[in-house]
Amino acid sequence: MEVPQPGTPEWHALVREDVVEPGRAIIDPHHHLWPSGQALNYDIADLLGDTGDGHNIECTVFMECGASYDTSAPPHLAAVGETRFVASRTASDPRGTIRALVASADLSHPQLDEILDAHTEASGGMFRGIRDALSRADEPEALTIPGRNAEGKFENPAFVRGVQRLGERGLTYDSWHYHHQNREFLALARSAPGTVMVLDHFGTPVGVGKWAGRSDEIFATWKKDIEDIAACPNVVAKIGGLAMPDNGFGWHTAQRPPTSDEFVAAQERWYLHAIDAFGPERCMFESNFPVDRLSLSYRTYWNGAKKIAARFTEAEKDAMFRGTAARVYSL
Repeated sequence: MEVPQPGTPEWHALVREDVVEPGRAIIDPHHHLWPSGQALNYDIADLLGDTGDGHNIECTVFMECGASYDTSAPPHLAAVGETRFVASRTASDPRGTIRALVASADLSHPQLDEILDAHTEASGGMFRGIRDALSRADEPEALTIPGRNAEGKFENPAFVRGVQRLGERGLTYDSWHYHHQNREFLALARSAPGTVMVLDHFGTPVGVGKWAGRSDEIFATWKKDIEDIAACPNVVAKIGGLAMPDNGFGWHTAQRPPTSDEFVAAQERWYLHAIDAFGPERCMFESNFPVDRLSLSYRTYWNGAKKIAARFTEAEKDAMFRGTAARVYSL
């Protein structure tokens, strides 16, 4: 029998679990969309298929991903095309699943306010913040999704001022970067104490290339970095996004996806330390779909998250599954 291609619905169907706690309300604060022919081909119908697959997903937050840029616009406004794209997809969804979006902008641009105004106008009331990632791969040839941002970006005065400007306008800043850049994110968070900063994907611990087989070493350093970042009261953490190919768990090439129990066994320590450092009231579970869809199904991910959260109180669970996201993104 031919094994289905990893990441496909047929492959995900090899592991089909009952939904854990089907009534628990969830806000998924981090997913992407791409129209057909771009990147991972994950459009609104795919999102609705996942969010409607048994878990009680109240709403979601779209995260910028370079989709549908407006190539006819001035370069500094090209990313507003992505905001229009998401707004148009939301208009076609009677449930209004996507309730907020985090857009892309060059925060060091001298016309930043013009860019933010354009996102506001194009979003139909959904614009909440900016992700202008710090990610800079130290071994890009080994990564599936290599970040190629400029070295020293976190200390560029114009960029820092842009992050500060987001806070002045009541907007959030999301960062995607790698574990070896956590101290850069820490410095940035300290430089912009008036801006709500969102740490995506635990700071993306890398587990491929020169980092393969070094998980315990990375975890030891990462723990201290996370504790120091959590000491910044303006930072909140998205806990998820550890099933990307670059995290090194290898599920995206396996004959079948992991079960939720296997997911928990492999990743629980990262979740529990982040929750311990930040507190549940500053943590939010995230799917990071469809990138993590390369490794496991939406149903399996949320089952695993619920199993990790089982030891916490009802109020703490509600914070991590919906409350923190609702507060941070004004939902």
